[in-house]
Amino acid sequence: MSEYEKLKLGEKGAWVSIIAYIVLASVKLSIAYWGNSEALRADGLNNTTDVIASIAVLVGLKISRKPPDADHHYGHFRAETIASLIAAFIMMTVGFEVIIGTIQDIINGHTEQPSLITAWTALAAAVVMYFVYRYNLNLSKKVDSAGLYAAAQDNRSDALVSIGAAIGIFGAQYGAFWLDPLAGLLVGVIICKTAWEIFKDSTHSLTDGYDEKDIEAIKETIASHPDVLAVIDVKARLQGNQTLLEATIHVNPRITIQQGHEITDEVEVMLEQERGIKYAHIHVEPFSK
Repeated sequence: MSEYEKLKLGEKGAWVSIIAYIVLASVKLSIAYWGNSEALRADGLNNTTDVIASIAVLVGLKISRKPPDADHHYGHFRAETIASLIAAFIMMTVGFEVIIGTIQDIINGHTEQPSLITAWTALAAAVVMYFVYRYNLNLSKKVDSAGLYAAAQDNRSDALVSIGAAIGIFGAQYGAFWLDPLAGLLVGVIICKTAWEIFKDSTHSLTDGYDEKDIEAIKETIASHPDVLAVIDVKARLQGNQTLLEATIHVNPRITIQQGHEITDEVEVMLEQERGIKYAHIHVEPFSK
């Protein structure tokens, strides 16, 4: 399966998330208004940000499928990362709105008991989101999509958020009315935390950051080739979910240019098979003690 076919398949996961979030957000916000629950309202607003984030992932996946052109020689794979960054800003804005609103309710004194149906709504939503999480997690591994994997983790967070909202509402049934807005406050904090993690990962990738442990693992793979006498330099960056790699190796100075070329080909095959790196440029230099 080509990278473009994987991206197309990954769009199914984004669509599943979008449909689930639209339905859940509509139901939660309606029942929260009728049942007077700040926790369920915050949970519903959380799902509205997830709709936007999922649309961003979908758009990013679609743009990423565009082939290389005259001024995008490496393709458009970073579109998925840029979409995630935009979604992070939107999520952070809504998260702050939820936090400010629930703090005001706590200060002013939230003394109305939410309807019990709001708690059962939150629990039912948690079950739905768990199944969406499992679907997107399996699909992200199948198509090797970082964006879809992040969406799956967001699905899991949403299931946990709904469980937290339900606990707060159930607590309010026993006279602890402050538990409902407190649960809403925690939901707002979780929204902001998720947005920050997406922002951090996206900016790290867009500024050509790459995990040092992965670099060391790549060096070990290259060095395992019997004709590689030394690995001098390894540089890598991410283009969407694709790793672009440059490395300099030292080989026996007495071999022919053809033999050196064959060694680089073999190293590139090893990197693809063992590390999933399909875009590698290996530079050969003569070994000297």
